[in-house]
Amino acid sequence: MGYLKDLTLQMARAVVNKSDEVQVEEVEGSSMVVIELKVASDDMGRIIGKEGRVANAMRTLLRTSAAKDGKRVSLEII
Repeated sequence: MGYLKDLTLQMARAVVNKSDEVQVEEVEGSSMVVIELKVASDDMGRIIGKEGRVANAMRTLLRTSAAKDGKRVSLEII
């Protein structure tokens, strides 16, 4: 499921100003994958977006990608 980590990294780097400070961790369980995204504090607003639109769009893309393998995914922004 490393492609979910790569997808999250690419999406986050496209949105933030400090792309070198983006960190993504992937914790995989039997049926659930948790993606932990860490960005610079200055970029937190960019990654969440107005009313959470950017974060929700990222979650939707991750969910559809993981559904192909029968997995569930959760994106946590730290």
